[in-house]
Amino acid sequence: MPTVHLLDYVAGNVRSLVNAIEKVGYTVEWVTSPQDVPKAEKLIIPGVGHFGHCMSQLSTAGYIEPIQKYIKAGKPFMGICVGLQALFEGSEEGPAVPGLGLILNQLKKFKDTDKSVPHIGWNSANTSVEGEVTEYSLYGLRPGSKYYYVHSYAALYRPGELEKAGWTVATARYGDEEFVGAVARDNVFATQFHPEKSGAAGLRVIKAFLNGNRLEKLAEKPAAAQTREGLTRRIIACLDVRTNDHGDLVVTKGDQYDVREKDGVSAAGAVRNLGKPVEMARKYYEQGADEVTFLNITSFRNCPIADTPMLEILRRTSETVFVPLTIGGGIRDIVDMDGTKVSALDVATMYFKSGADKVSIGSDAVTAAEDYYARGEKLAGNTAIETISAAYGNQAVVISVDPRRVYVSSHSATPHHTIKTSTPGPNGEEYCWYQCTVKGGREGRDFDVRQLVTAVEAMGAGEILLNCIDKDGTNSGFDLELINDVKQAIKIPVISSSGAGNPGHFEEVFEKTATDAALGAGMFHRGEYTVKQVKEFLQGKGLLVRQYEEVI
Repeated sequence: MPTVHLLDYVAGNVRSLVNAIEKVGYTVEWVTSPQDVPKAEKLIIPGVGHFGHCMSQLSTAGYIEPIQKYIKAGKPFMGICVGLQALFEGSEEGPAVPGLGLILNQLKKFKDTDKSVPHIGWNSANTSVEGEVTEYSLYGLRPGSKYYYVHSYAALYRPGELEKAGWTVATARYGDEEFVGAVARDNVFATQFHPEKSGAAGLRVIKAFLNGNRLEKLAEKPAAAQTREGLTRRIIACLDVRTNDHGDLVVTKGDQYDVREKDGVSAAGAVRNLGKPVEMARKYYEQGADEVTFLNITSFRNCPIADTPMLEILRRTSETVFVPLTIGGGIRDIVDMDGTKVSALDVATMYFKSGADKVSIGSDAVTAAEDYYARGEKLAGNTAIETISAAYGNQAVVISVDPRRVYVSSHSATPHHTIKTSTPGPNGEEYCWYQCTVKGGREGRDFDVRQLVTAVEAMGAGEILLNCIDKDGTNSGFDLELINDVKQAIKIPVISSSGAGNPGHFEEVFEKTATDAALGAGMFHRGEYTVKQVKEFLQGKGLLVRQYEEVI
């Protein structure tokens, strides 16, 4: 097979990119030193995280000059995410660190007055000339296709500016800001989105670049409906994974976290077995799931860290599932079976190298947040949230929150933040606060959800997975009051979880809250509805969703 050279400078999940390159018929060789760069015939630089950190890594390792010479030599070069940002002069994210300077412009942070930041999810990349979408496809980009973005800083698009410098541009829109989704000039192509995480549409882009298919004319100029821009409604499939009583890894789902079968079932008392994790993840991908989340609910304490079964699940899943993968459970400082201390950052790194794009932290985030307030709202610098986000970017850290309602008679009945609820408590209480829990909801803390989410945002978390113990397993819809309350408190994206029982619940949460994504589990696992059916329902209601594309 033809060869592609890939430069990895601790850029997060590169396994998926390798798998994607191999999927379209190429093999990967690694650039391990600056001397390897001139030998490459096709060079790709991926990246996630902090602009300054990434550019400093390249500079310290001696890669800047070889990369510049490689590009000037006219050889095919592709940058992904921070790999695109590296082409610019610099970024507000790291003002003291210069970029490669191919594009004389600075990257700016998205405004968070009207939207969540980071910008996480599926958006457009429409080939444009001075702001007008054209009938040309740049390296396989198509109107109507959506691509996976995850970033806080962007090259804001000003019509004609890049074109005058010879660049072909594809753009997207987030809120009222239009930004650069991809650029190309001569031998250089770069995407702000992650093609390796953009399903069939992204694989098509990688294949077009590697085959040298730069610009192709579409059959006809796209209609306005085809080029509708903006962040789509993100639908996430969640798989709770644990060992059953025979030691096999299974996907399970419980009622309020109880995953054992009840009386009246032939396997009463046994762990509920809904299927195999890798096969189910692939099924949801093919149905159009925008992300897949694995929650390890046993932590596999009886095996060495390097042999954790979730690592193998991620490796196998990332071979065929080209959307973002999140892993939760066991992301903490631990002591391995041989007595070796392993930091949370090292654990996360193992997961990233195995195929994860994000890690989810649960109970340990509550403890870290409590300590944050005990220090007078000062950062410790060494928590799992802080160390992982510093190395891989805040978009790589998700905080899984498990709150439950505590009803009170009035605002003054508790020191915690309360809301007036439309669903009174058992004794007619009109107010409630949301208590944080740990250990899968088994233990409550004197700590409310607002305290938690504001603390973890300050510590560097990039997203909240907002569960609700009261709603879990009820199929009665999401807790809209909880979601709105949390959204008002923070700027980072929120994934709504717990309670989804039918497609209408997804419409309701998107229409009545400002949630950034919605997650389903049991309704998908039991086969009551498919992800595709949910998306078709939402589209019929006029909501923007990523269209299903045939998996290649």
